[in-house]
Amino acid sequence: MPAKVVSNTSRVSPWLTSLLYPLGHYVVLPFYFGQIEVTGQEHLPKDGPVILAPTHRSRWDALMMPYSTGQKVTGRDLRFMVTADEMQGIQGWFIRHLGGFAVDLRHPAISSLRYGVELLLSKQMLVIFPEGGIFQDGAIHPIKPGLARLAIQAESLEPGLGVKIVPMSIRYRPCIPRWGSDVKIAIAPPLSVADYAASGSTKKEARLLTADLEIALKNLDESY
Repeated sequence: MPAKVVSNTSRVSPWLTSLLYPLGHYVVLPFYFGQIEVTGQEHLPKDGPVILAPTHRSRWDALMMPYSTGQKVTGRDLRFMVTADEMQGIQGWFIRHLGGFAVDLRHPAISSLRYGVELLLSKQMLVIFPEGGIFQDGAIHPIKPGLARLAIQAESLEPGLGVKIVPMSIRYRPCIPRWGSDVKIAIAPPLSVADYAASGSTKKEARLLTADLEIALKNLDESY
């Protein structure tokens, strides 16, 4: 089956982010949740190309990411890779204007990955949920290879680019969040993609990077 063709035109709208992100940070999240604990923010790069790689336990994660890593923490906008199915209608309009871009994870199009590479080459901070979906059983599920391939391709195109991948754990108590739930967000030291993009075999490099990212996520998750 051919990959679904999706539009990758997206941008970060200053007026929209200045309205919605403070609303989420100061009103929605504090009202709905109990304690929100964030650790490891010192590991977040303040510049250069970055992929934030969090676990994905709820749709609330889309607000937890800017809360824990966005403008108020790093001074940086986030660019979200989302599934093509979520880019429909008014929701799709909001996602595109908040920096989101689409990929069909079942059949990833080269154009989708290329757009992600272009964002890394322009030293943006991307958010990619490496498990590829929402899982609410508290476990780390197999990591999809696309994240590592994208990162290695960018590093290979511009040696010395310095792409970093930051493992993150988002956990809710209880696992399926409801009003008053507590949240723990843990951020690990970044993986340096340059350490993997050296052998000349992209598939092998991506396999090793994917495996190390999965180990990092499991270690981080188990510590909380």
